[in-house]
Amino acid sequence: MSRGGWSRRRFVGALTGGAAAAALPSCDNAPAPPAATPEAGTSPSRGARRPSGPRPLHLGTYTSVEDGGKGIGLATYDAVTGEITGAGTIGGVGDPSYLAVHPDRGTLYAVDERAEGAVTAVRLSDRTVLGSRSTGGAAPCHLSVHPGGRWLLSANYGSGSVAVHPIDSSGALGERTALVRHSTPPPGPGQEGPHAHQVVTSPDGDHVLAVDLGTDTVYTYRLDDRAGTLAEVGQAHTRPGAGPRHLTFHPGGRYAYLANEADNTVAVCSYDTASGRLTVGEAQSTGTGPGTNYPAQILVTDNGRYAFLANRGHNSLTRYAVEADGARLRLLGTVPVGGDFPRQIAFSPEGTLLFAANQKSSTVTVFHVNEGSGELRRTEESFPSPVAVCALPL
Repeated sequence: MSRGGWSRRRFVGALTGGAAAAALPSCDNAPAPPAATPEAGTSPSRGARRPSGPRPLHLGTYTSVEDGGKGIGLATYDAVTGEITGAGTIGGVGDPSYLAVHPDRGTLYAVDERAEGAVTAVRLSDRTVLGSRSTGGAAPCHLSVHPGGRWLLSANYGSGSVAVHPIDSSGALGERTALVRHSTPPPGPGQEGPHAHQVVTSPDGDHVLAVDLGTDTVYTYRLDDRAGTLAEVGQAHTRPGAGPRHLTFHPGGRYAYLANEADNTVAVCSYDTASGRLTVGEAQSTGTGPGTNYPAQILVTDNGRYAFLANRGHNSLTRYAVEADGARLRLLGTVPVGGDFPRQIAFSPEGTLLFAANQKSSTVTVFHVNEGSGELRRTEESFPSPVAVCALPL
C-alpha cells in the first residue's frame, strides 16, 4: 500500500549511499528534440536503417524524493556513439517513474506514481501536458499502449489492479473504462496484498497480460476493443514467493521470459496464442550468486537470439543465449552495469544500443549491442539524471 505519497516498492530503491546527480536544467522552452521516426520493431538487424544525428531520449524519475527530478527529463542521444546530451525538463508531471510512447510517436505517457495514482499525456511536438486521469488505484508503476493506439493500459502496484483509458485522436486520455483488481489467489509469502507490476499486450494483439508480484501470478485478459473492458481468461502461477515483476515475449510469439524479483530467478514461459494462457517453466539462475539481487527488467533482441536481465542488487546485466526457437535460455554470464541499482533497461529502436537507468547512482549508462555475439560494450561516459528510473529512447 502507499503511505505519504510513497509506494512500498519505492523503498527498495531508496537512495541509500548512492550519490544523486544534479538535476537536469529546467528549460521547458528549449528547442524540441528532432521528431522521432516510426519504430520498425526492436531488432538489432535494423542497424542498416540507423539514423544519423541526435535522437530523442525521455527520462523518468521520482519528483517527491530528495535530489529527485523536476519532471520528465529530456535529452538526445547519438545513435552511433550512444553519447547523451541533456535538453531540459517537462514539468507539471508528478513522480513520472515509467514512460511509454504512442505508436504514432506523437504523444508520451507517464505514470504518476503516487498514493492517488494517475496517468498523464504529453504532446511531444510542443511538450504540452494534455492532462491526467486517475488510474483508480495506488502507485501506478507501469503503463503501455495497446498496439492499435486506442487504449492506454496501466498497472497499480499499491492496490494490485489494472486500468484502461481511451486515447482520443489528439493523444489525450479519456475517463477510465475498466479497472480490475487481482483478488485471487491470495498473496504469496511475505506479501500483504496484490501488487500489479506490469501490463502488456501479447504479440498477437489478442490478449493483455498483467504481472502481479504480490500474488505470484500472471493474469491474461481479453480486451474489448470497442468498450475498453477487460475479461479474465486465465492465470499462470509461479512458485510461491517468486515475486514476478517483468515479462517479455520472444519475437516468435510462442514463448516469454519472466523476471522474478523476490527469489532472484528467471523462467521461460510457453504461450498459447489461441487461449492466451501462459505456462510458467522452471526457475533459472540469474548468474549473480548468493545475496539479495532484485532482478528488474528482462529484454530479448528482436532477432530472438539473446536476452538481457537487469540486476539491481548485483549492479549487472545478465546475458542469456536464446535457444530452441525461444524455448530455452542458456546463461552466458554477467556484465557490470556501470551504475547503482539498474531499475529499467531499454533498446534503441534499431536495437544497437541498450540504455540502463540506474536509480541510486542517478545515472544512465549505454551499451553497444553486438547482434551476432550478444556481447555488450559500455560507452565511456555515463549520463547524470536525477533518480533515474526509466529511459525511453526514440
